[in-house]
Amino acid sequence: MPRQLTLALPVRAALEREDFLVSPANRTALDLIDRPDLWPQRKLLLIGPAGSGKSHLAQVFAHDRAAMIVEAGDLFAIDPLPEALIIEDADRLAPDRQEMLFHLHNRMAAAGGLLLLTARRPVADWGLTLADLRSRMEATALARLDPPDDALLAAVILKLFADRQLQVAPSVVAYLVSRIERSFAAARAIVAALDARALALGRPVTRALAAECLDRAPAP
Repeated sequence: MPRQLTLALPVRAALEREDFLVSPANRTALDLIDRPDLWPQRKLLLIGPAGSGKSHLAQVFAHDRAAMIVEAGDLFAIDPLPEALIIEDADRLAPDRQEMLFHLHNRMAAAGGLLLLTARRPVADWGLTLADLRSRMEATALARLDPPDDALLAAVILKLFADRQLQVAPSVVAYLVSRIERSFAAARAIVAALDARALALGRPVTRALAAECLDRAPAP
């Protein structure tokens, strides 16, 4: 049962397909995740801001395709190759791992495997110095996760509270949607702040507590 008050329970993000919140901001990306037969050269780059659902979609794809997931920051030589591979946070690739990604990309292409990459920024902003890798990444088909509309932002806030086993009134969610920055990062930050504040004060999450947290938040 969702908690109302002060139990320091672990946060569990719900990452099943049915937990993914679909809206016009992400429907195209979800459709492409479901149809890898439409990916040019069998590869796709999924771009979106922090908390926009990239990792969630990656988990959906991994489940459907039995794909291996590797963080770009921990990239290593993979042998044997999987039939489907996900490289998360490709824009955080270390300079000394660029050649590794280049060869991994080429091996996946030669084997006819599926390659899904996620990133917060477009390839031009990754700071790639290996020209051959940059050209291959720039030639990868893109799917973008756009900033949320009101309905999606409200649904995301509700999901973030549910992940923390917190139950809140719809009026609290509507209040937050009307006052926070229109981004997934802002939604995650305010939900975390409200959870911590409620635990510290031994109070439920109410509109009054939300107003206090927003008043205490530093100006952007």
